[in-house]
Amino acid sequence: MASIEPYTISVPDSKLQRLARKLETTEFPDELDQAGWDYGAPLADVKRLASYWKDTYDWRQHEAKINELSNYRTAIHVDGFESLDIHFVYQKSDVHGAIPLLFCHGWPGSFLEVTKILPLLVSSGKDAPAVHIVAPSLPNYGFSTGTKKKGFGLPQYAETFHKLMLKLGYTKYVTQGGDWGTMITRIMGLLYPNSVMASHLNTIRGGTPSFFSQPLLAIQHALTPYSQREKAGLDRTNWFLKEGSGYRMEQGTKPQTLGYALADSPVGLLAWIYEKLHDWTDDYPWTDDEILTWVSLYWFSTVGPAASLRIYYEALHDEQLGRVRSEQYIPHVKLGLAYFPRDLTVVPKTWGRTMGPVTYESENDSGGHFAAWERPEAVVRDLRQMFGKGGEAFGVVEGREGYVRPRDAKL
Repeated sequence: MASIEPYTISVPDSKLQRLARKLETTEFPDELDQAGWDYGAPLADVKRLASYWKDTYDWRQHEAKINELSNYRTAIHVDGFESLDIHFVYQKSDVHGAIPLLFCHGWPGSFLEVTKILPLLVSSGKDAPAVHIVAPSLPNYGFSTGTKKKGFGLPQYAETFHKLMLKLGYTKYVTQGGDWGTMITRIMGLLYPNSVMASHLNTIRGGTPSFFSQPLLAIQHALTPYSQREKAGLDRTNWFLKEGSGYRMEQGTKPQTLGYALADSPVGLLAWIYEKLHDWTDDYPWTDDEILTWVSLYWFSTVGPAASLRIYYEALHDEQLGRVRSEQYIPHVKLGLAYFPRDLTVVPKTWGRTMGPVTYESENDSGGHFAAWERPEAVVRDLRQMFGKGGEAFGVVEGREGYVRPRDAKL
C-alpha cells in the first residue's frame, strides 16, 4: 500500500484570482418585495456575502488555521474503481488504549465540522474516555480526489473509510456521523459488522415500527402517545419534506445539470449552500467568515463542487444498499441516537429504534442539522456517556476503553 503522508492545503494563487474575477463580474437576479426567506436566500444577504468574499475575506488566513490540524492524505483502492487519494484529519490521543473513532461528515459540511469536538475528546482519559479521531473528506469532497466511473455509492464510500481505518491499524472502531455520515456509517456497519462496533448518529431516520418485524416495538408505538417534542419533530419533518427538500430531488436525479451552475458561479454556490446553513440550523449565529469558509471548501475542492452532488444520485438509485437500506434495521452495531429539534427529520423515538440495537439516546432542547458545529458540547457529552464507564457501549472496542490505566499514568 502507498504510504500515509502529511498533507498541506495550498490553494493555487490562480484559483484565488479566478474567484476574484468571477465575483467582480457577478450579475444578480432581482427579488420580489418582502420576499424574505420564502423564496430562498435573500438578495441583500447574498450581495453582502459576495462583497465580503471579494473584498475582505482572507482565505489564506483560514487555510493557515486549517493547516494547524494534523492533515494527511493516502491512497485507497476501492474495488472496481480507481485508486483515490483520501484527505483526512488524524488526531491521536496520548492515552494508550484510546477509542478509534471515525467522524463522517455530509453535505454541505466537511471535515472541518470535527474541529470543535476534537480537542475535548482527544484530551480526555481520566474522567471520560479519550479517542483517536479520524475525520476524512468524503471522496468527491474537500481535498480528497474522486472517481470518474458511475456507480460510486454508499457501499463504496463505506469501503473507502473501512479501508482507511484498517490502514491506520484499527481493525475495530466506532463511528460518529450526521447527514451522509449517518448513511455511510450505517452501511459500514452492515458490510463490516466485525469492525464497526458502535455508531453515534445525529441524523435519525427510521420509520413506523412493523408488527411483522418488530412486534414489541410496534405495540409500544401503538400504545404510547407522542410527546410534545415528538409532535414538534414531526411538524419539522413535514416542513422539510414540503418546503425544504427540493434540492434533494434535483441533486438525486440530475446532478450534472446543476453542476454547471455550481462549478461556474461562486455566487450560485454561495446561495445554494447559504440557504441550507440558514434553514437547517437552530438560530445558529453564523459569522460571514464561517459561511465563506464552508463555501470555499467546496469552491476550492480538489475535484470541484459539482462532484459533491453525485452521491445523491447513486444513493437514490441503488435499490439494495442505498439510502433506504441505511434507514432500516441493521443488527450487531450498537447505536447512539441524538435528537436535535431543528434537524431535517426529527422522528419519534420508537421510529429511531427501528434502525438497530439502540443503547443510548439523548433529547436536546436546541440544535439543528450540523450538531458537531452547533452543539459540540452535546455531541461530546453523548460520546462520553455512551462509551464511558457505565455506558452500554463501554469497552465495545476490546482493549480500548479510553481511560488512562494506572500503569500508564506518569509518576
